[in-house]
Amino acid sequence: MRYVLLPAVLLVLAACEEPKPTVDPNAAWTLVSEDSRISFVSVKAGDIGETHYFRELSGSVSPEGAVQVDIDLGSVETHIDIRNERMRDMFFEVVKFPSAVLTAQVDLAAFQELAVGQRTESELEIQLDLHGLSSEYDAKVFITRIADSRVSVGTAEPLLVSVDEFDLGPGLEELKVVAGLPEITPTVPVTASLVFEQ
Repeated sequence: MRYVLLPAVLLVLAACEEPKPTVDPNAAWTLVSEDSRISFVSVKAGDIGETHYFRELSGSVSPEGAVQVDIDLGSVETHIDIRNERMRDMFFEVVKFPSAVLTAQVDLAAFQELAVGQRTESELEIQLDLHGLSSEYDAKVFITRIADSRVSVGTAEPLLVSVDEFDLGPGLEELKVVAGLPEITPTVPVTASLVFEQ
């Protein structure tokens, strides 16, 4: 009897398996801005930490794996209106440098075969263009398929970004003076949680 039932049981189990998402390798991926965030932490007066983020992001991943994420620096959100204004005008100088751009190259095959809910870790070389200058970073990221046509890419570890890499030191000094602060840490940890949809 059990030999008769075995094929039927196998068929039932096969039917219960989650199918892998169907992905068009020739289609681009678009950043879902409302579900994505790039954040950074600043420390002032030696031990007061504060979190900030950018409200407006856009970007895409081409079928060849070229990643570009545009950060609207004017959308910086520090949770204090006057500080937002100072960050825009004094620090980022958005009139001259309205945006920052992250670029990288990814192997799309690394996540095209992921089932929904599965995650893989990858290392990327990221270039950040900010304030007229560029710097490169080695980043560890988690890539998770969260739906058939959606993936989440998040930093596994924060990236440490220094103001000196982008000639932002003078702006930082201005912020210290107007805020009456003895110190603002010139290196900040940056994290990203990005959602792309095909």
